[in-house]
Amino acid sequence: MRPLRSLLVIALALVAVALAGRGEAFETRARHAWVYDVTTGTVLLDKAGEEAVPPASMSKLMTVNMLFEALRDGRVSLQDRFAVSSRAKAMGGSTMFLNETDRPTVEELIKGIVVLSGNDACVVVAEGLAGTEEDFAKKMNERARALGLEQSTFANASGWPHPNQRMSMRDLGVLAVRLITEFPEYYGYFALAEYPFDNRAPDNRFNRNPLLKLGIGADGLKTGHTQEAGYGLVGSAVQNGRRVVFAVSGLESEQQRAEEAERIVSWAFREFVQKTVATAGTRIADAPIWMGSKSQVGLVVQEDLTLLLPSLAQDSLKAEISYAAPVEAPVEAGQELARMTIEIPGHDPVVVPLVAEEAVAKGGFATRLKTAFGILSARAMTEFAN
Repeated sequence: MRPLRSLLVIALALVAVALAGRGEAFETRARHAWVYDVTTGTVLLDKAGEEAVPPASMSKLMTVNMLFEALRDGRVSLQDRFAVSSRAKAMGGSTMFLNETDRPTVEELIKGIVVLSGNDACVVVAEGLAGTEEDFAKKMNERARALGLEQSTFANASGWPHPNQRMSMRDLGVLAVRLITEFPEYYGYFALAEYPFDNRAPDNRFNRNPLLKLGIGADGLKTGHTQEAGYGLVGSAVQNGRRVVFAVSGLESEQQRAEEAERIVSWAFREFVQKTVATAGTRIADAPIWMGSKSQVGLVVQEDLTLLLPSLAQDSLKAEISYAAPVEAPVEAGQELARMTIEIPGHDPVVVPLVAEEAVAKGGFATRLKTAFGILSARAMTEFAN
């Protein structure tokens, strides 16, 4: 069979459009950035997002993930209490001001990590789950590989500066999406604006996430700062049913971090339009059937087609459908028969599978006879012409 390519000009939409690497569309002051539309699976911005860099306290998200997994698996409960070692008490930087006489609950430790960015709380969790922070870091690395966090390596639970403590913005974004989608029962902790643990540090009770107080749908996740890493933030916000996650690092100040985070959220929601224009089962084209009980079969989309489009490129899209023609019977309903490539001006093309609308059985004797007659007639006409 020869490949047949059919061109259509259509207005369509598709899940998982790739708009990555379009830094020219949005200039960010962050040295590294990754912006992702969770609802449609669309990368909106990737600025050195695959580069492994010091994550500072943003790597605490991996510690939280390990703890959430332990909760989900029933290895711990929110009411379980963990011991505080002298090593945990001695941690500098942001802390819960824990001491060896404390027995904080798992829930208190979650709040202490998420809201207070407690380095001591991270060590308590690491020791409580793995015995030592070193063993916990090994488990973090193993889990990172299993989750596809390819640019992440961990030497500790807190993000304390270390040559082997590295994450990419993409990995941080992927991890954020996991925390949101896999652990909705615990994700609400990230939206807490303050947590006055035992009133030990009233000046350190406020969440450092600058987006939470802006009323723009922000509900997480974690800030970070060291001299080497600069100022960073893993954030997420929801507006009109769309969720956006982003990770940035390398900013110069808290103010610049706050300004850049708000700019990113505004851009992500205002410069892209989400459209659903074809529902599951919509017929896009017809494909001829060879030796079938029917001469053709409809090509349909199997799932609702939803596309996140730049606002200036939403009116018309050019699509090319390709398949081997004619399609040989029998054909099963839902069998993938073709691919549709949608061209988006200024962005990467999108490929959509098209499936058979219905089953088509092999034709009977009459069909075979008719087909054979048609082939003989075609040959005869060719010979006559020659």
